Amino acid sequence: MSSRTSSELPERPAPAPAPRIVVQTRESSSYDEARGVYKKIAANISRVMQGQAAATRTLLAALASGGHVLLEDFPGTGKTTLAKALARSIEGKFKRVQFTPDLLPSDILGVSVFSQRDQQFHFHEGPIFTNILLADEINRASPRTQSALLEAMGESQVSVEGERRDLEDLFFVIATQNPVEFRGTYPLPEAQMDRFAMQFALGYVQPAEEVSILTAQEHTHPLEDLVSCATVGDVNMLKKAAGEVRMSEELKRYVVALTGATRSANGVQLGASPRASIALMKAAQALALFDELDFVTPEQIQELAVPMISHRLVMEPQARFSGLTSRSVVEEVLKKTKVPA
Repeated sequence: MSSRTSSELPERPAPAPAPRIVVQTRESSSYDEARGVYKKIAANISRVMQGQAAATRTLLAALASGGHVLLEDFPGTGKTTLAKALARSIEGKFKRVQFTPDLLPSDILGVSVFSQRDQQFHFHEGPIFTNILLADEINRASPRTQSALLEAMGESQVSVEGERRDLEDLFFVIATQNPVEFRGTYPLPEAQMDRFAMQFALGYVQPAEEVSILTAQEHTHPLEDLVSCATVGDVNMLKKAAGEVRMSEELKRYVVALTGATRSANGVQLGASPRASIALMKAAQALALFDELDFVTPEQIQELAVPMISHRLVMEPQARFSGLTSRSVVEEVLKKTKVPA
């Protein structure tokens, strides 16, 4: 048997270099992409809303956390304009309903209409089948009509004529009301108030910013030139990324301690529900994402505590007469509750 020497053996090819594996973390990929969506929408809104960066940040925290917003402020402060600016910034469906005393639930949910062509009833969707719904002056509608929003805001579905109909994946309600007009208005019931993740006011801007508003609207309204900068898919991605932000057990207990303290606070007849704790947790996750963090800190919770808890409290009559407000109750709770280290 012949044998080959080592010089006769075929040369073995050099091993191919191992493929370089690039690990892309959530922080560098989905988180950065989601923050980009937030920054684009916030910058687009700022083209219309002068001096309302804090209100825009709070509004987008509600959007990213899947909550709904009640804007309560004086006439002319920009409540409707803010809602329109957000709607135009997102390439989705937008509907506006002007609430009036004669508005019916079917005007919001929809109604079945008999067709002479095929002798059958066909359901015609109401304005609630949209991505962003502006409920303008919501407290002018009767409690019967207001209740049409309860199921939609709580479960993203409506039951019409015995049939359940799901709403859009992105369903966001922005409601407005005037705190100084009482004629022809109906106070929102506790169950309706609890469906709103947060309630806040815009307030008056600084004089220099008001001059900028006059200059911007000297010829046309900036809303007319505003174009969309994000899609519904972008917003859903933003919501998903916000839900993945980490929150420690200590901070979860801190949230529960804040809401729980309102239930035994002096002058409070009805404290915040567990729904308030859930909403506060999710909105804090969204703020942490906006702040370029992948974990929640006490600062985000403290920033949102008042707008997310105070509107859910029902004050005792004697407490209201003495000047005690739900806002002051939450502020006192924040001072007394121990902050996790």
